[in-house]
Amino acid sequence: MGQKPSIGPKLSWGATTVDEHRAWRRGFARRLRTLLGHTPPSVPLQAECVEELETDGFTRRKVYVRSEEDYWVPAYLFLPKPLPDKAPAVVCLHGHSGIYPYIREGNEEQLAKSKKLDLDFAPYFAENGYVTIAPVQRGWNETTQSAGGSGRGCQRLTMNSFLTGMTPVGLRCWDASRLVDYLQTLEAVDSSRIGVAGLSGGGTIALFWAALEPRVKLAMVGGYYCTFADSIYSIQHCICNCIPGIMEWGEMREVAALIAPRPLLVISGAKDPIFPIDGTRQAYSDLEPVYNLLDACQDLEKDFFDGPHAWSNRKTLPFLEKHFGN
Repeated sequence: MGQKPSIGPKLSWGATTVDEHRAWRRGFARRLRTLLGHTPPSVPLQAECVEELETDGFTRRKVYVRSEEDYWVPAYLFLPKPLPDKAPAVVCLHGHSGIYPYIREGNEEQLAKSKKLDLDFAPYFAENGYVTIAPVQRGWNETTQSAGGSGRGCQRLTMNSFLTGMTPVGLRCWDASRLVDYLQTLEAVDSSRIGVAGLSGGGTIALFWAALEPRVKLAMVGGYYCTFADSIYSIQHCICNCIPGIMEWGEMREVAALIAPRPLLVISGAKDPIFPIDGTRQAYSDLEPVYNLLDACQDLEKDFFDGPHAWSNRKTLPFLEKHFGN
């Protein structure tokens, strides 16, 4: 489809009072949960550590956290050195490059990509005093059904989830919440200061998950926040981005409005070809009235840097320190 959609969102945000916002919020949150599909049955929290690696700046552990009866989320936990007492924690979500560039591991190509695009924010935040956890997002790396477990399984994940009344976004949000369950058991983590950071496909989950998970106290969304009309609808993207029917009810601004008044940092490259900066600027401008209405304009920030589809740490540490301290 080359043209923009003609439908208008039925639950577009237009509140003029805080009470109107709260009423809108209840309605749109209910609708969004429905659109994301039903969630798996809850299972008791279980976690296993299978590997530990020491570096000068952090201890890196590989853990598995149970998310479903027969599914465990692989994740990389980074504990800063020296280990602070009750440190803030950040869930760090990778995009369609897979997990390894995001944790400074893998082959030469992956390491070069990590450095070029600043993908290693999970170890970077750990080196600056924050506990971080970087899951292997469902459908990637060892969670795929491809030979050797090293490929990309978004299409199969999407087809299977749609067939069973779920969505990839909903399932990945579910997995992220199970990681918070796990983080809350760690003595080193301050459960009142848990945030999320994600780029590209990780930015997708960061936005939707923060919108619906109240335990997420701040969000840093990179290489994603735009308008559906200017990005997912108009430009070729992975099928895992698709949430059937969402544009009938709201735009990305509406999803982000569920995060308000919690702090939100939008990160976007001016040369990003798949989430055009003009659409991002428009979506950000559309979101500002929400934060203004809730007297939280100081908690909405942006970093529109001169770069490609990549992460930027120009403002991340000041943003974290402002809201979480260190």
